[in-house]
Amino acid sequence: RIFDSESLELVLDIPAEYGEGSALNKSKVIGLVDAPGQKFVFSLYDAGEIWIVDINDPNKPAIKKFRNIGKQPYDGLITPDGRYYIAGLYGEDGLAVLDLWHIENGVKKVLTDYGRGTEKLPVYKMPHLEGWAKAGDYLFIPAVGEHAVLIVDPKDWREVGRIKTYGQPVFAIARPDGRQVWVNFAFPKNDHLQIIDVAKMSIIKELAPGKAILHMEFTPRGEEVWVSVRDEDRVNVYDTETFENIKHLQVDKPSGIFFTHRAHKIGL
Repeated sequence: RIFDSESLELVLDIPAEYGEGSALNKSKVIGLVDAPGQKFVFSLYDAGEIWIVDINDPNKPAIKKFRNIGKQPYDGLITPDGRYYIAGLYGEDGLAVLDLWHIENGVKKVLTDYGRGTEKLPVYKMPHLEGWAKAGDYLFIPAVGEHAVLIVDPKDWREVGRIKTYGQPVFAIARPDGRQVWVNFAFPKNDHLQIIDVAKMSIIKELAPGKAILHMEFTPRGEEVWVSVRDEDRVNVYDTETFENIKHLQVDKPSGIFFTHRAHKIGL
């Protein structure tokens, strides 16, 4: 469903149906992002599809569907430049990538080793694709079920390196200037943060804010990062140059932290 951002009135109700004729089925919708040009892009978990909805004319929305993109897309993201939509696949290894500048080329499968692999490791929490970091010339991607962050070159979608981490990463978030990537982890190792120096391609700092670190959010220019520590009812504020904990905010069971400057960014 699409709503008017000012009046909150319903503008469009698009059934997430797939199949043909009397064999229509309904699917869960995941990975919804706002793309440039008055478009929304999302994936259908049960159908294995990616849809683009163009609402330049809300009375006649144009819907483009890409079928057979992979099994059970569980999350999606759009790169900060608005060019690529990427869906993670739960039902198989790999990622589905759609170049929004050249949709005529369709969806391609990349990083076919990305996922749980042949050795089914316990996955305590699937990484959020919105938690991927674009920093410098590379993407920093939490590995599924591994203690590692993958380094990927988006020019050809190859893995060019990996950094071993304290636990299974959930979010890898870039400081706005791209110099650092902050990483948090899934249970039972969700009490630590690690900071990657992008120029050095290595971990330069480890912090232990407390139990159940769920989310991180940088201030617009990146001088500070706010960290939710759910099981200690606290938000910690860190200086990103000195790594000093400069402030504590007592908050009941904090989870997501979202600053209003996100409204001016693509895909957030």
